[in-house]
Amino acid sequence: MSKFFLTPEQVAAYHKDGYVIVKNFCSKPEVDKLYATALQDNAMAKNALDLNDQTGKKTKLSLWFTPGNDIFGYLTRSEKLVNGVAQLLDSEAPVCHFHSKLMQKEPKVGGAWEWHQDYGYWYKNQFMFPDQLVSVMVALTPANKQNGCIQVIKGSHKLGRVNHGFAGEQVGADPIMVDNALKTMDLVYVEIEAGDALFFHSNILHRSEANVSDSPRWSIISCYCAQSNLAYNETSTSWKTPIVSVPNEAILEWKADSLSQADFLKKENDPALKDTGWEK
Repeated sequence: MSKFFLTPEQVAAYHKDGYVIVKNFCSKPEVDKLYATALQDNAMAKNALDLNDQTGKKTKLSLWFTPGNDIFGYLTRSEKLVNGVAQLLDSEAPVCHFHSKLMQKEPKVGGAWEWHQDYGYWYKNQFMFPDQLVSVMVALTPANKQNGCIQVIKGSHKLGRVNHGFAGEQVGADPIMVDNALKTMDLVYVEIEAGDALFFHSNILHRSEANVSDSPRWSIISCYCAQSNLAYNETSTSWKTPIVSVPNEAILEWKADSLSQADFLKKENDPALKDTGWEK
């Protein structure tokens, strides 16, 4: 199988707009296997965290640091993901994995997320270079306006880091700057199908609304950095360990470990959890 690379046009769109959508990034059999594992592996449910939005609705997520030999580790470490990220990072250093999270926005009860930048949180981890941080969301179910898809302010990564403060149980970007950005740049609803991927910059302003539909909105988000991007206030270690990539075929063909072996983040063990940038 030929190796995956983003096209020059896709790379240019990412740098211009702060994000790029890759359609059919994962095949239907890959998505079916990933989604079935997310539903059936009790380690994912056991380690799910709840966070309330300002109306009391909840969104569940499970977050882990080291990409292993489980099905999600194979996705995170797949050549197509690692190669794509390497093209976008502003560095020739090896690609490392910061963390991954399974986002679980359930029908009718899945909550909203405030406008924020990932680097608005990761700045507190003292990562030096926001251009060396990229996140990739792979949709496991369709994402649309009704079930609370991600919204982005196109080109807002060029603003640099915006100040962030607390908004209930969440941390959000300065609302005045957000309002000004919305007056200046385009608001885009990222409506995508299962298997599509969204690559996005750590400084792009984004949010999502509550899921008021009858359909779930689930996705896996993997966050990457260059090894040269030192984090002086981060206790995990995967962010400085180069990824050992695996063939894309591993997702479907390789034997996968249980997710019970993953190093999940525990809310009760980390009082600063809501400052770590795992919200979407």
